[in-house]
Amino acid sequence: MYNTLFLPELREMLAAANRAELEEFCQALNAGRTAEFMEGLADDEVWQVLQFADPTRRAEIFGYFPHQRKLTLLEQSPSAQAAELIEELPSDDRVDLIQEMSGQRADQIMPLLPLEDRRDIQRLQSYPDETAGALMTSEVAMLEEHLTVREALEELGRQSSELETIYYLYVVDDKNLLRGVVSTRQLVSSLKTPTRTLGEIMESDVIAALVSDDQETVAERVERFNLLAIPVVDSGRQLLGIITHDDVIDVVREELAEDAQRIAAVEPLEGNFLKVGLWTLSWKRGLWLTILFFAALLTAFALRHYEVELDKFAWLVWFIPLIISAGGNSGSQSATLVITAMTSGEVKFRDWPEVLRREVIVAFGLGSFLAMIGFAVALFIAPSPRAAMVIPFTLLSVIVCGCLCGATLPIVFKRLGLDPAMMSNPFVAGIVDILGIVIYINIARALLG
Repeated sequence: MYNTLFLPELREMLAAANRAELEEFCQALNAGRTAEFMEGLADDEVWQVLQFADPTRRAEIFGYFPHQRKLTLLEQSPSAQAAELIEELPSDDRVDLIQEMSGQRADQIMPLLPLEDRRDIQRLQSYPDETAGALMTSEVAMLEEHLTVREALEELGRQSSELETIYYLYVVDDKNLLRGVVSTRQLVSSLKTPTRTLGEIMESDVIAALVSDDQETVAERVERFNLLAIPVVDSGRQLLGIITHDDVIDVVREELAEDAQRIAAVEPLEGNFLKVGLWTLSWKRGLWLTILFFAALLTAFALRHYEVELDKFAWLVWFIPLIISAGGNSGSQSATLVITAMTSGEVKFRDWPEVLRREVIVAFGLGSFLAMIGFAVALFIAPSPRAAMVIPFTLLSVIVCGCLCGATLPIVFKRLGLDPAMMSNPFVAGIVDILGIVIYINIARALLG
């Protein structure tokens, strides 16, 4: 649902071409609220309203629209106006939009941009997807280390209109190599000694990201060191740009969505769920469903292999769903907990002995509790108390097996350089199902002869 508070007034102002009121609407409110009040307008109406804002304010309001609407507006608007808007956007945002435009539309807009902006877009487009280079913005506050505090403030004033953020000021030498960082707060606090240079007040131990680093690694680093932005450098320590906290939040959301989809045995979707084509959606779901289907067939073959035992002791069949679900559910719980802990950086490969120790203790506790319940039920079904003992022994064994599989397999996948979320709940459950049948029948053989 969208906010309809100003819709009638906006349409009246547009119909009357009331420039003064439309300019006031674009300027008076918070940019995010302005965009929210425009959500109910048609795309052509939105574009008309935006023309009453100055270029900088127009780009600021535009930045709050949903991504798909941004693309639609740029595709349908006059090329010159679209180019003027793109020129004012942060460099990382405009690269994303141009990459997702149709090729014909991008070819119309690119020649209308200033040469410097075109070169910047082409440079950022050259970096592989999901790397720090593809995520960064080149609009970064760079100050030379020989500048005094007063000179640095004057230079910052000249640069500020073109910068996305000035939380951190990065100190470079004459070759643009990153030497240190000064926060804006430090700079202002140093005004009492205005002749000190940035080289004297800067922090030289700068947390930075390599341009080739994976975006997930960058996000973990920003979270670990509680940064508002992180500089991006090449292998020679030359400062190329920065990644701001809002971009890191987007990465975290994207990675969490991918992990959640993989945990459910779905190949991660690219783009909005409602916009993904039905064929693509079916393929991404059907691929893994087919693999899991054949894995489930192994469970059927395992049951067929033990059909003699199941014919002889028919009451064992009644407990098969219980055995399978207990093992699969316990394995899924362990896998989910371990995957999320690894994703957040709480668990590393070196922690696997401690993970297994904790899982064994928990599994025995949970298994013993459920085994007692299972034994109480089995007493009413099994032909004898001795026969009923098959159920608690099996439940305990299967739950321990499920917990160990669920905890171990994601760690092994991570060690092999794969995404631990690939060892998702359905995979763990499928493996434990087969093991559960084998354990169940062999325990029955041992106790029932």
